[in-house]
Amino acid sequence: MDSLSTLQRWIRESDNIVFFGGAGVSTESGLKDFRSVDGLYHQKFDYPPEEILSHSFFFRNTGYFYDFYREKMLAPHVQPNRAHKALAKLEQQGKLKAVVTQNIDGLHQMAGNKTVYELHGSVHRNTCMNCGAFYGVDRILQTQGVPKCSCGGIIKPNVVLYEEGLDDDCVMGAVDAIAAAQVLIVGGTSLTVYPAAGLLRYYRGNKLVLINRDETPYDDRADLIFRQSIGEVLEQAIGG
Repeated sequence: MDSLSTLQRWIRESDNIVFFGGAGVSTESGLKDFRSVDGLYHQKFDYPPEEILSHSFFFRNTGYFYDFYREKMLAPHVQPNRAHKALAKLEQQGKLKAVVTQNIDGLHQMAGNKTVYELHGSVHRNTCMNCGAFYGVDRILQTQGVPKCSCGGIIKPNVVLYEEGLDDDCVMGAVDAIAAAQVLIVGGTSLTVYPAAGLLRYYRGNKLVLINRDETPYDDRADLIFRQSIGEVLEQAIGG
């Protein structure tokens, strides 16, 4: 039996599937990933992107951070692609119990997924560092320079920057979901970013599926590996 037929059977027979995804899930929507040849980290900027997207840089050079953030991290017109839609369909069928994502774009929720653990936060949530007031992404997009709250405080995106820790409740929810999964589908991630990639070690099953165009450190542990696009594989496996 070929890999696609096997995956289709696993999905058909399972009622506890978890999807773990990275930047590659959103590239089919037009977003750049980070580490591929044409990814964000291979472009030239005044500072390395890893430095710009750090906690210390945010406070040291907030204006430059926001110039970069608006241009490279925000894409307000991007829409969910066939991978997002297939996963939403799988949740509606009662089979997909959770999406664990390293992405901050909110496309899984836009497609219809309800249970999404956003390990690295979301561009759609922003908080005043002074009074705690909440702002959506429009506040960031509609301002120039450093966005300020009505109280005068600086608004900070609720995304996990370098040097910052992950949210404990989010991590525990993701760990519980992965640990209980019958099938774990991993897509669009190099599995080199920790601590997020380390969550895979909590999977106890024997149906680990990797969908990624490049090799990953987990290839030797995978039960199925696909090198095609995530949207193509999920659409065919789930039914589009």
